[in-house]
Amino acid sequence: MLGAVTTVQTTTESQPTTTEVGPPWPTKIVVLLREGLLPWQELNVTAFLAGAVAAAIPELIGRPYEDADGTRYLATIRQPVLVMTGPADVLARARERAVQRALPTSVFTADLFATGGDAENRAAVQAVRGADLDLVGIALHGPKNAVDKVVKGARMHP
Repeated sequence: MLGAVTTVQTTTESQPTTTEVGPPWPTKIVVLLREGLLPWQELNVTAFLAGAVAAAIPELIGRPYEDADGTRYLATIRQPVLVMTGPADVLARARERAVQRALPTSVFTADLFATGGDAENRAAVQAVRGADLDLVGIALHGPKNAVDKVVKGARMHP
């Protein structure tokens, strides 16, 4: 069992009533960064990887925001994204465990800092066997217990 699920009913004039899962979250999203990245690299990798998780799992996206003036803002991921760090061997083991457990996983390799776009990024990853990827970040989503086992050895980002 994944744990209790709390639901909340939400309504807006333009949207029908929907049921949304709320805390405690039955799943976990983790971005795991390699130690030693520059601050801009950490932010860039985190943004790319969290975006990949959101794109792959649309049910993780909440509803659009709106301020009191009626200005609308984009929807965001509706549950926390934990950012963790670890040495290269921890990332490699986490990727291997995530693949073994068939968890949705995204990767960012050191080569991607030098590429110019999506097609080049995909080609750079495709050119290297999974076990040999020079990982600087991975992100994954899944049941809490499974994700915890995958990222064992990593620590929370400072």
